Amino acid sequence: MRKSALGAVAVSFALLGAPAAYAAGMKVTSEEIKNGAVSPKSMEANVFGCDGGNISPSLKWSGAPEGTKSFAINLYDPDAPTGSGFWHWVVFNIPASTTSIPKNAGDVKAKLMPEGAIQSRTDYGFDGYGGMCPPKGDKPHHYTLTVYAVDEDKLQFAKDDMVSPAVVGFELHFHSKAKAAIHWTYGRPK
Repeated sequence: MRKSALGAVAVSFALLGAPAAYAAGMKVTSEEIKNGAVSPKSMEANVFGCDGGNISPSLKWSGAPEGTKSFAINLYDPDAPTGSGFWHWVVFNIPASTTSIPKNAGDVKAKLMPEGAIQSRTDYGFDGYGGMCPPKGDKPHHYTLTVYAVDEDKLQFAKDDMVSPAVVGFELHFHSKAKAAIHWTYGRPK
């Protein structure tokens, strides 16, 4: 029995490792921000006392696994002084045929997202991209922009632009086949 239990555990770990192998093949890049860099002022918010351009970066991704039916994007700051981080951008139901979005696609009025994609509410309380705005003098915050390969055409519970980032995150937890991220920092001097 012990050998069969160990075999089952080994098979379970092998199956768990399969999505990680897919994730290793998926990549996301941007012309405006590089992995590990400091964000440009153009990506800073223009609310809450910040005076940046509030321009979302262009994105290009590749290596999505077979069976991907849509994509999702989010931008998160775990260092925000909220106790729960801060969601700066949440996009889902991006058609599977899409492999890039242009600079400033996060401006919902610009209508640069592919048809069918939904930009939902951020922690700023509005839909679309809301740039970085860490408190003045705070240590630089860390930001993670993630592109998800999703196994559904449309998320089941996220129906419109009023859905919370938590609901989208919940669905992505169960329906992501792979993901790729860009990490950067941004701070504002006192």
